Amino acid sequence: MSGKATFERLYNAIIAGDRNEVAQGVGDALKEGIMPSDIIEKGMSPGMKEVGERFARYEIYLPEMMMAAEAWESAMQILEPKLLESGGERKKMGRVVLGTVKGDVHSVGKNIVGAMFKMNGFEVFDLGVDVAASAFVTKAEEVGADIIAASALMSTTIPQQKSIIEHLEARGARAKYRVLVGGGSTTQEWADSIGADGYGRTAGDAVTLALKAVAQR
Repeated sequence: MSGKATFERLYNAIIAGDRNEVAQGVGDALKEGIMPSDIIEKGMSPGMKEVGERFARYEIYLPEMMMAAEAWESAMQILEPKLLESGGERKKMGRVVLGTVKGDVHSVGKNIVGAMFKMNGFEVFDLGVDVAASAFVTKAEEVGADIIAASALMSTTIPQQKSIIEHLEARGARAKYRVLVGGGSTTQEWADSIGADGYGRTAGDAVTLALKAVAQR
């Protein structure tokens, strides 16, 4: 099978969310001598980009999105060790500290955003749900993050997003990070009012904002 056909196979398997086909395609590509970095960048990444675009256009929905994310993750478990063996490493776009704010235990939207960040080359530190504002900041300082992304679904919990910015200001660290907010109750007006660096209505929006943020470093 030619390299072009191999990449097309992986592209289609990622879109279909077929973990077995993706794993088999990765294995066959490695046997053909295709570099792990090329498998990711020329086969899998274009597939995930298409998945994200279809999700944003409401052509596919959450189950399909999560199946594609799981297929991606299973393939990366195979490829990341191979990257290290070959003396390479996938280029990291940046580091993101991600979580759902204190008092909010909704995780689906956060998980989608986290998957999309990973698929676009970001290193993600997912703190989970019900995360205190100070914990976002502490983790960002610990790992040298570029971005803090905070989700809040409920109107009663969105003030916690503002608290993250207040904690950064109190530590004199506000300028070090781009703070992105999202979730069912957030709006662009809310993001502007608290001094956030961006508002993501969808997972695709969040990734676009993150890519712009690291490009401006």
